[in-house]
Amino acid sequence: MHELPITESILKIVLKHAQANDVRKVKTIHLRIGRLSDLQDEWIQRYFDYLSKGTVAERARIEIERTPIVMRCNACTASYEWEVSKMGDVVCPACGGKSSTLLSGREYTIKEMEAE
Repeated sequence: MHELPITESILKIVLKHAQANDVRKVKTIHLRIGRLSDLQDEWIQRYFDYLSKGTVAERARIEIERTPIVMRCNACTASYEWEVSKMGDVVCPACGGKSSTLLSGREYTIKEMEAE
């Protein structure tokens, strides 16, 4: 259910940009959501459909691109992609270091909007 407040935030941003750019109709909203996020695509669209009724974003389609998990080794500073299933056992593939910092994988951003 945490998709609801996030979807509300997305709609507010979309409506703000639509108004600033004299948009008559928002058709598609492209989101980038990190693979570590537990946001469910289906619920984001459902909540958006409900919240956007009566706005220029009504019936807009949400397209979601899942971004990879990227880590940076604290020992050698190498950056590398990692899998969700291995998050409990992060090991740098370059040096074998076991201490890394998350660079991306939890974010959610609006990449772009398609409008009329």
